[in-house]
Amino acid sequence: MTKYETIDIKKEKVVATIWLNRPDIRNAFNGIMIEELTNAFEELGTDSSVRLIILRGRGKAFCAGADLNWMRQAKDDSREVNYRESLKLSECFFKIYTCEKPVITCVHGASTGGANGLVAASDIALCADDTVFSLSEVKIGLVPSVVSPYIIKRIGEFPARELMLTARRIYGIEAARRGLVNQSFPAEEVEQELAMLVKQLIEGGPEALGITKRLIFDVCNNLTIGNSVGKTAGIIADIRTSEEAQEGMSAYLEKRKPKWITEQ
Repeated sequence: MTKYETIDIKKEKVVATIWLNRPDIRNAFNGIMIEELTNAFEELGTDSSVRLIILRGRGKAFCAGADLNWMRQAKDDSREVNYRESLKLSECFFKIYTCEKPVITCVHGASTGGANGLVAASDIALCADDTVFSLSEVKIGLVPSVVSPYIIKRIGEFPARELMLTARRIYGIEAARRGLVNQSFPAEEVEQELAMLVKQLIEGGPEALGITKRLIFDVCNNLTIGNSVGKTAGIIADIRTSEEAQEGMSAYLEKRKPKWITEQ
């Protein structure tokens, strides 16, 4: 496992947790963290021993957005340098969005500015009720550009217009109501709910979970109802003949747990 400077990875059986690990500055991200997150999702996404990835932040907040020192440098950089840095952040979000493994983001404290791209690009996001969310970019004359595809996919065009244009703060319960996160819980219940969600996800076939993620991506981004007919029929025909599906169907018919659960 690669050693990282700004993040920490902990593996427990088939679950890998990526911790944003700059608690002294509320896990604000810089160029190093963006690169390390991208590499970590690449590494874990192709690790056959990992079936689920959780993204969290150490300390008092999930992520305060961009590091002020990093922003200060960007202020003086050329357009070309700013483009390269922004492209890396955009690629990081895309890497999370297209990761082969299910990704849960568990948010506490605050998720500010670009941090919401990490939330919105994940498959499932949970938070504590008192978590503060803010798409705050316009308040300092910036634009929530690279997070916008994921925010708009999650909450829709006009709710995104409101939050991006007003930059107002919302709390966990409203974030869940709007769909920015899937669910919000009292702080003392978050760990229990996260553990329950992990249990549900790892009961799914590892191969089936990855194929389902690719299927959702294609249906949402590449397919129409018309051209999905043959494509989706082919996917289920292929998977039914796979070793994993044969085991899963046999386990169901024999009223036992499939091997991917009993062997973990």
